Amino acid sequence: MFLTRGWRSLLVFFLLFGCGDKTEVTGDASQPAMTEKNPGTPTTGDWLIIHSLSDPEQLNPLTSNDASASTILQNIFQGLLTRDPRSLELKPLLATARPAIAEDKLSYTFTIRRDVHFQDGRPLTGEDVLFSIKAIKNPLVNAPFLRVYFDSVVDARLLDKYTIQFRIKEPYFLNESVLGFIDILPRHYYDPQNFLKDVTIADLRKPADQLPPGVQKFADGFNKNFSRNPMGSGPYKFEGWKTGREIELARDRNYWGNGKAGVDQPYLDRYKYRIINNPDAALVRLKSGSLDYMGLTPIQHVRGTHSDRFKSEFRKYEYFAPNYSYIGWNNNHPIFRDKQVRKAMTHFTNRKQMVKTILFGLGEVVEGPIYFFRPEYDKTLPSYAFDPQKGMELLSEAGWRDSDSDGVLDKIINGQKIPLRFEIKINSGNTTRKSVALTLQDELKQYGIDASVRELDWTIFLGDVKMRKFDAVILGWAMSVNEPDAYQVWHSSQSVNNGSNHIGYENARVDEILEQYRHEFDDQKRIELYREFQQILSDEQPYTFLFVGKSVVAVQRRIHGVEILPVGLNPIEWWVPRPAQRYGQELAVN
Repeated sequence: MFLTRGWRSLLVFFLLFGCGDKTEVTGDASQPAMTEKNPGTPTTGDWLIIHSLSDPEQLNPLTSNDASASTILQNIFQGLLTRDPRSLELKPLLATARPAIAEDKLSYTFTIRRDVHFQDGRPLTGEDVLFSIKAIKNPLVNAPFLRVYFDSVVDARLLDKYTIQFRIKEPYFLNESVLGFIDILPRHYYDPQNFLKDVTIADLRKPADQLPPGVQKFADGFNKNFSRNPMGSGPYKFEGWKTGREIELARDRNYWGNGKAGVDQPYLDRYKYRIINNPDAALVRLKSGSLDYMGLTPIQHVRGTHSDRFKSEFRKYEYFAPNYSYIGWNNNHPIFRDKQVRKAMTHFTNRKQMVKTILFGLGEVVEGPIYFFRPEYDKTLPSYAFDPQKGMELLSEAGWRDSDSDGVLDKIINGQKIPLRFEIKINSGNTTRKSVALTLQDELKQYGIDASVRELDWTIFLGDVKMRKFDAVILGWAMSVNEPDAYQVWHSSQSVNNGSNHIGYENARVDEILEQYRHEFDDQKRIELYREFQQILSDEQPYTFLFVGKSVVAVQRRIHGVEILPVGLNPIEWWVPRPAQRYGQELAVN
């Protein structure tokens, strides 16, 4: 899955809405002192060994932009605010309270707790918050997907050592959460030379040739030197990264939040992310006991995890996660500039059959980028049925035919005969995406369309996506469980400078909608705007929207505190009773 980083609170929450599924986790029956209903009081100790399909691209807290990194970094960094994992209500974390908001919604003032410190023991103050917003706003930092949420921030200043005020040029209905969820970075660690000390937010809005010299110096070091060594104020410290093998986090024994009311308490001593690119090999490792927690592929869920032995050692959890898969058509490619071709491709894609045979029924076909449990979702969107004949009609109307009888459709574009031939890129190890690509390839072949499939290592694949070096890609985005903001992915301004509009989609009316939506505080008017937005995407098919899948995960039974929450599974709450602990007994004492 390909996600935004840091905006886990906006875009990356794994939500179960409308299903009413909350699974009780019972105790380990082999421990006579504990019962299934009463496993005891949460205690520290033990490790959680987690399967990861690939290395993250990097672990820079601002410039990383993939799901693997987000999963890891959310344990290391914290914001001024967080969301209650059950009610989803905003609540303070590093701040003493939610911000004071001016009546005109152009000023947000946060007061910072005085008992917070970073993982090296240095106190967290307003200086670090101010530095963090400067780092995000720095136009030379490789974080365009993140910076887009802060376009309206025109000033930030310290009122005292623990109070910071943000000034906004125009109202944005998500400003409280956007500002509150900034990952607070230790200035002394990420900018030891203090290059940004005298740089103002106004300075960072100047043209590139007018930026103060410290801006460039900071960005050069920040982009280059902090990809594998994160440090924040969170409950887990980065311990090490063995490329292709493992990433390890350790519970911070001196975590500032230990014992603090209203702050999530970490129990497990270590998280070990074991990198295994082959899901079948990972399942073997899970069954052998060298993994505790793994996302199962549909076929593994249906056929490989039903033995009595597996059931005695693992519990499975099944729930909808708000992320959708899609085929992204490069809208700047000569073939895919034409929406008739893109619409035809969707008609060639048997999405319902893919859900049935590839996902084994564990999913739902989707028609747009808004989570189908959100009120903004347009239930009247037309469904593009699997209809190859309709696809051929659309291609014929667009001028595609086999003019030379070579078995491949072609068309004269800009004076040159172009065959209907293209490549679909996917990341290796993702069996679902591979099956989708091969199924579509086989279908297209029957109609004179020559599609090839290419698998790439995740980091290489991600680089090609960012550089727009593809004809078509199969990827996924997370959807917001709260009010969505699709600007990052769909506004035309985000199609350049490594923005998230990787396919180069441009539509003037969509731009207007996305801009107007951000400034609209009336819920019903926002809903109306986004329904028009979805209708436009439906007509233009810049993506072939595929499906929302159900997540199925297996968790070792010795682990307690596991339940499906509105934000999905929340390992920070997990713990293991002392008699059942397997690893690191020497670390189990606070």
